[in-house]
Amino acid sequence: MGQPPLASERSPEGGISARRLFGFDRSGPPPPETLPGAPLNPWTVPNAICYARLALIPVFLYLAYRTDDGRSAAAAILWAVLAWADYLDGIAARLTGQYSRLGTLLDPLVDRLLVVSGLAVCWSYELLPRWALAVLAARELFMLVLARYGLRRGLDLHINWYGRLGVWWVLAAPFWAMVGVDFLAKLGLYVGLVLTLAATAAYLRDGIVQMRARKTSPRPSSSG
Repeated sequence: MGQPPLASERSPEGGISARRLFGFDRSGPPPPETLPGAPLNPWTVPNAICYARLALIPVFLYLAYRTDDGRSAAAAILWAVLAWADYLDGIAARLTGQYSRLGTLLDPLVDRLLVVSGLAVCWSYELLPRWALAVLAARELFMLVLARYGLRRGLDLHINWYGRLGVWWVLAAPFWAMVGVDFLAKLGLYVGLVLTLAATAAYLRDGIVQMRARKTSPRPSSSG
């Protein structure tokens, strides 16, 4: 069973607020179940959604690569479902209170695998400018390395609003490319590229600030 909503998540009437439920209000501390050192707790409803998304990424790739030109209504629809399901698992976590450390680690990994799979299809069939796809792919790989480094160093790098907004533009680009709406595909690609690079700069800044704070914090004096 999940934990009840946090006090910061409740509306004045006692239930979870709509702004909190749909992710617009992210104030307050993170749930303790998501912090480093907490149990992974893999068997939750939000994690089940993540598992399903992960399992369906190869299906998306199969549908896209079985075509001659990469344009596939079936692949585009599945892509849209997998993208929106990312929003659904967040709602499920806030609604049920089933937060977990594994979900905190798994959700961004699935997001990046989904993005990279869409970029791979667009690259293979030249549905979008390859230079921009290469920059986005390099950024995703860099973020995987940065996340791993942050975990090993115990850094707490919170998702910022540049990243939250940028991922939707990036996810929109392959969808529009696969259905043949080139203008919207390129618009999503370029806007998403700017926002995700800004998000990367913000992650680096936060990590550097945390590491500097550790170096300057006074060390406990040894007794005796």
